[in-house]
Amino acid sequence: MSSHSAKTGAIGDVVLELSKVSKSFGAVQALRNGELTLKAGSIHALMGENGAGKSTIVKIIAGLYHRDTGSFTLDGTEVDFPSTAESKNAGIAVIYQEPTLFPDLSVTENIFMGRQPMKSWGRIDRAAMRKHAQEIFNRLNVHIDPDRAAQGLSIADQQIIEVAKAISLDAKVLVMDEPTAALSLAEVDRLFAVARALRDEGRALLFISHRFEEVYALCDTVTVMRDGEYISTDPIDATDVPSLVRKMVGRDVDSLFPKEEATIGEVALEVRKLNSTGTFHDINFTVRAGEIVGLAGLVGAGRSEVARAIFGVDSYDSGQVSVYGETVPRKNTAAAMKLGVALVPEDRRQQGLILDFGVARNLTLSICRGLVRFGLLSAKAENLAADVWARRLQVKSHSLATAAGTLSGGNQQKIVLAKWLAAQPRVLIVDEPTRGIDVGTKAEVHRLLSQLAGQGLAILMISSELPEVLGMADRVLVMREGRITSQIPRAEATAEAVMFAATHDVHQVVAATNVMEPTQ
Repeated sequence: MSSHSAKTGAIGDVVLELSKVSKSFGAVQALRNGELTLKAGSIHALMGENGAGKSTIVKIIAGLYHRDTGSFTLDGTEVDFPSTAESKNAGIAVIYQEPTLFPDLSVTENIFMGRQPMKSWGRIDRAAMRKHAQEIFNRLNVHIDPDRAAQGLSIADQQIIEVAKAISLDAKVLVMDEPTAALSLAEVDRLFAVARALRDEGRALLFISHRFEEVYALCDTVTVMRDGEYISTDPIDATDVPSLVRKMVGRDVDSLFPKEEATIGEVALEVRKLNSTGTFHDINFTVRAGEIVGLAGLVGAGRSEVARAIFGVDSYDSGQVSVYGETVPRKNTAAAMKLGVALVPEDRRQQGLILDFGVARNLTLSICRGLVRFGLLSAKAENLAADVWARRLQVKSHSLATAAGTLSGGNQQKIVLAKWLAAQPRVLIVDEPTRGIDVGTKAEVHRLLSQLAGQGLAILMISSELPEVLGMADRVLVMREGRITSQIPRAEATAEAVMFAATHDVHQVVAATNVMEPTQ
């Protein structure tokens, strides 16, 4: 039960290596030529579009999948893990975007689940277990109560517990798969500090992210994959964002934020004096036809809750929502949809898709009533309607019958977007529209949103990515602790101005009457 560093190799020694690895699932070739070399004392980025093969490589390393061809060595020895348990025992730990802890057990019990230290007579040595957990947290310089229940912990704290679990196992390789997607800036900084501490102990880290700024802030080496094949490995200092983008997508992405000029029309969505006790207070704003309004703020500011209230998923205590002058009844999604409101939710897997349904069925959920003929919904009508939107948004799937749950995150997000666009909404609310999406798809989504605004659609875009907000929004509304604290016109919107409004108690708040209208 030592809390000392893992028995890692010397800094720079090769710890893990994959060479010419392939993996197929029936007729689908997920990985053609996987190459990856991880070294002790290094943080190695793995980048690529969704469907590039990154997840397949992670699952081979973790023991979830078995490679078809190629070699996999750990400390110079060929390995082939028959299970995740074997991978863990060999010193490999994978930390996913959404950790799975036992909610009713304590933090300490989660860290040592299945391998608790024992005293005589088969009793668990809880004091030793707690002491070791506290030592790990002290080493990581984080403050989490080892005795508290896991239930209610933030995603950030849950990930730190997964890191602590890896350290308690003396893991020599840590794989961090999109770990920052649901974290605030402060939580990302803390996670990065932990990652650097692990690197300095001589561990090898693999960091998977679509966020270039994070890769450049944290990693020293980057490997790029495309369409299941290895493209390149370079020192991070020898690369730049445009060159990485070209390697990832196989072409130049002319503009990540292709914002087109649009004619701003009449008020499409109006929110007045919206209140929900303990969640948000005195929310006032409008979105006009052809306008993209960005709703910025830190995680937990209440932005998603406002969106859910507007769409009728959640109720609110007082206030009014109207679409083109017609009042939207409180907590009535059917009425909101009938008036032309659509919501692409933050959690696409839980709230935007039926994972067991095929692509076609998910794409047509919002319009299936209109496809019914003589009381029947034919597969032909469903597929014809779905094919139009699948092609328009370039959804990549084996067929329209492929279960949505088996697709990459980017393709899942495209399906959710397509589902609502098929309903031809007048007001579109998009909550974190490009979270977990690769750079090529991100540009496609941005271009689509810009085109839709150009066609007169009113768009409310909630995003935690400042470049996205600044690049796409005609106006930026900033929320802090359940209130709108600032409205910033596009010409004046800077990262500093948005972050100041999101993190400070701004007394010079724009008057409610000014917030209601865009700057002309």
